Amino acid sequence: MEERVLTSLLIDFYGPLLTDKQRQCLELHHEDDMSLGEIAEELGVSRQAVHDNLQRAMQLLNGYEEKLHLVSQYEKRESILEQVRTALTADVISKTEIQSLLARMEG
Repeated sequence: MEERVLTSLLIDFYGPLLTDKQRQCLELHHEDDMSLGEIAEELGVSRQAVHDNLQRAMQLLNGYEEKLHLVSQYEKRESILEQVRTALTADVISKTEIQSLLARMEG
């Protein structure tokens, strides 16, 4: 998965667990595509403070994902749902195929 997409998913799932400053820095940098200098000016802090906030926030987000696996579970469900959609367009789908996909979705 592209790093930018992964970061967005991490923010979506775990953003509320960050401090307001960390979340704000991440959103401005990754979603609004602002540079560290622009963010520093916007927030009235140093560029180094923005850098430190971004680094710490990403460490926390990756740590949460390592422990909770919410993003990987989401990706797995999305993949299975796509397989279900594909299977449903087929003329014939067996009960066994449906049960297999459902079992995979349940984990």
